[in-house]
Amino acid sequence: MSSTWILLIAFAFTVMADPISSVAYAIEAALRALDGNLALLWPTMALVIAIIAVITINYHQLIGRFPEGGGAAAAAGTALGEGWAFLPIGALVVDFVLTISISIAASVSAIVAYFPFLAGIRILLALGLLLLVAGLTWFGHGGRTVFALMTLAFVGIGVALIATGFLHASHGSSLLQTTPSALNGFSSSIVAITFAFPVAMALATGVEAPSSAIAQLGQLDQQGRKRFGRITLWLTLVIVGGLTLSITALAVRLGIGIPSNNSTQIAEVARASGSPGLFAAFQLTTTLLLLSAASSSFQAGPGLLKALARKSRKGEATIGILPVWMGRTNQHHTPYWGLGLYTLISALVVIAADAQDQKLVLFYAVSVFLSFLIGLLAMARLSHGKPWLLAINLLGAAVVGFTLVMNLVRGLPIISLGAALLIAGGLYILWIRAGRPRGISSAVQHTEEIDE
Repeated sequence: MSSTWILLIAFAFTVMADPISSVAYAIEAALRALDGNLALLWPTMALVIAIIAVITINYHQLIGRFPEGGGAAAAAGTALGEGWAFLPIGALVVDFVLTISISIAASVSAIVAYFPFLAGIRILLALGLLLLVAGLTWFGHGGRTVFALMTLAFVGIGVALIATGFLHASHGSSLLQTTPSALNGFSSSIVAITFAFPVAMALATGVEAPSSAIAQLGQLDQQGRKRFGRITLWLTLVIVGGLTLSITALAVRLGIGIPSNNSTQIAEVARASGSPGLFAAFQLTTTLLLLSAASSSFQAGPGLLKALARKSRKGEATIGILPVWMGRTNQHHTPYWGLGLYTLISALVVIAADAQDQKLVLFYAVSVFLSFLIGLLAMARLSHGKPWLLAINLLGAAVVGFTLVMNLVRGLPIISLGAALLIAGGLYILWIRAGRPRGISSAVQHTEEIDE
């Protein structure tokens, strides 16, 4: 295998750890929002994947426009003015905290599902794992290859589990079966799906990662970055979509509903589908993948704060709106003050949610969908004079906007939006006071660049 293919595989499976790990809790979140109605679960998750496909099409275009990286922040700064870049940046800050928190909580859920006697120390276990991942992050980016291996392992075990599950599934159950509540009428089913699918849009978090992560690929030219980013983007859709719809179909076929307090739906699917050894392997790879997703955000979050504290270097734009000490790093290039801040905030979130991932999933998709919305509106502005591109961007913005509104209708998710807007506003004020330094729209790009 050539070095180019090895680099692509390592890059792609590292970047997609976040969205793939969301499979561990997004399907169950949708089922809970449907009040346990399995008959509507598959169409709900199919709608979620369809929306992710629309977002993917738009980010395919965004990567082509910004092959140096930067994602929605770069698009907003270019199309709308640098001040608008703070909206996706503020959303990212919140998203990183929630990714860490929900990934840690979900990893604890995976462990407790296999070892129920640990349920009584759920919060202590979560805090221990949080400190472990934060401690490993101290040593910098050396774990990127491990992330890729964990993602590959989860996908491989997941495919084996799905195949075994369908092989052993009862011939008496079928995806065509319905529950009484599903027979109340087509319109009531549509209403139920409409209110349920936004919760499962947690599955979409991380699908935008290739658009910013390509900044890591300093050894490639712009065409190479564009190619790697787009391949990763579509491969993520195929794998996340395939795993999600297959596991959902298997859950319906096996009749796996809302689990007990000390288990998860995906764990019960695994328990019913495979041998004890395969079940153990699935729980192990699920836990490790979730911890990898948390570690990825532990690197990206402090890295973003470091970029916002970054002073000018020769021939480069300055940002420097945060205190200089926020950008200080150890010998492994890890911004230790930012790492400590993210650890503290994530610990508070985990404690507030009792280390329950299903309590956090309600808040998760809101901040990233704010980033999606700003990025797609910016791309619509840049598509002026190209009607078909404009139509794609506006369709994406409409779908994302509708999903965001439907999430906010639930009430509590407004906290995520408020936090993102508050952070964006605070950073904007600091930017004004600093004399509007150049380079804000490239902050996310600098976050992903690997220090040598």
